[in-house]
Amino acid sequence: MGHDHAHGAGVRHRGRLAIVLGLSVSILVVEATVAWITGSLALLADAGHLLGDSFGILMALAAITVAQRGGGPGTRRTFGYHRTEVIAAGLNGLVLLGLAVWVAYNAIRRFGDSPHLEGGLILLAGGIGLVINVIGLLLLRGGAQESLNVRGAYLEVLGDALGSIAVLISATVILLTDWYAADAVASLVIAAMIVPRAISLLREVGDVLLEATPRDVDLVELRTHILGVPGVRDVHDLHVWTITSGMPVMSAHVVVEDSVTGMAEAHSVLDRLRGCLSEHFDVEHSTFQIEPAGHVDSEHEMHR
Repeated sequence: MGHDHAHGAGVRHRGRLAIVLGLSVSILVVEATVAWITGSLALLADAGHLLGDSFGILMALAAITVAQRGGGPGTRRTFGYHRTEVIAAGLNGLVLLGLAVWVAYNAIRRFGDSPHLEGGLILLAGGIGLVINVIGLLLLRGGAQESLNVRGAYLEVLGDALGSIAVLISATVILLTDWYAADAVASLVIAAMIVPRAISLLREVGDVLLEATPRDVDLVELRTHILGVPGVRDVHDLHVWTITSGMPVMSAHVVVEDSVTGMAEAHSVLDRLRGCLSEHFDVEHSTFQIEPAGHVDSEHEMHR
């Protein structure tokens, strides 16, 4: 996870996302044109996949831009518009699943009636697509570990690269054997590659929307660290969730020792707690409720 908590981790990679969007659209135009000329379903499937990917990257860019709008205290959206990035990633995953179903359906229909295809043009288009996709992967590799949307775009470009390889193989088979059904087989391979990464992206989106504890945060270890801070006796109502990629948030009720009797001592405890979280768990947005011993007994049962 990164430290770009001000506007989400995706902001730093907006320029590279824009470049990859341009590359994806260029491949889309090439593959769609050659698919129209040759009748290749594999190229058409990959072009449709690219259309979904381009739409997803466009949504990611729009979400990152919207997330930079204000949302400070006193507004209805106190965390701003950061969740738009997550919503965009979810829509992206749904689009990918829809495309996979469409590709598989049309590929199966082709098995009974495979048309004559020009393997040379298909091979050329697949080669161009592979080269451009490799460039896109290199551009997004770093940001894929920091931003949910950049990760989604990276997985999409990776799938496109694998799709281009499938197109290259099918075109080679057609050139060598005249077995035109290889094009339909490549289309099914592309559909099969789309599904697992779309599901993975939707699972991550679900974790964020359901406010699950981030996978890289061990809640037991976090509790142990808090209890190890001088002046802390106990901790309860400990929650960690994610607003958007690169923006983990934590809240907890902290019971302090009897020696913490004034604001100065409480201030020192808070400083130590926030320093510990920022250093060991990359949690900079933290909220602590300082309580004296016995206060928990007066809280409602559901908060214990």
